[in-house]
Amino acid sequence: MHKNSDEEKHRMETILGQVKDPELISQIEKVVPFHGFLTSGALIGIQMLNIAKRELEVQDGERIYVTCETKSCMPDPFQILAGATIGNNGLKIHNLGKMAVTINKQAPEGVYSIKGLRIILDPEKTKAYPKLHAWYLNTEKFPHVEIVPILLDAGEKVYSWKSVDIEVPVRRKKRIQCCKNCGEMFTQYDNELLCGGCTE
Repeated sequence: MHKNSDEEKHRMETILGQVKDPELISQIEKVVPFHGFLTSGALIGIQMLNIAKRELEVQDGERIYVTCETKSCMPDPFQILAGATIGNNGLKIHNLGKMAVTINKQAPEGVYSIKGLRIILDPEKTKAYPKLHAWYLNTEKFPHVEIVPILLDAGEKVYSWKSVDIEVPVRRKKRIQCCKNCGEMFTQYDNELLCGGCTE
């Protein structure tokens, strides 16, 4: 949870009051209660989702799969706005510390490769916005109320994206095994006799 003063909250309300796109405002209003506050990373997630929806022609309610390369703030909009969660296998987090995400639609039955989109917050493009660039490279500290308006103003101009081939994993039959060490049940992926806890 991000702690914010009343003054910062008021400043953020003023900033959001200037947003003209009703769809974007609706998205922000859904994300804020879930995430706790509109952080720069959460807004980046919203903007990346919108790029992917357009580029991949995602229809409302259509399932998407998301791999976030950071665990900080950015994954939340994909959960609340696209229903891609860790629990339903729609969201994976490879915490590489990168402001990057790969998104693809659900592959038809029997198809094992599908086109996806990898989107990054591009440091070559953030150079045009010195404060955002300094925040991104962590050379200076800024509160979210100073970065959010820059992201809103820049829109898609600070992102780059490219098409990528995504390998669709083959679903394996779930097998439950009793751990030979602790006696607890666990999901067996190969032919392990010990659970993950006992092999660590």
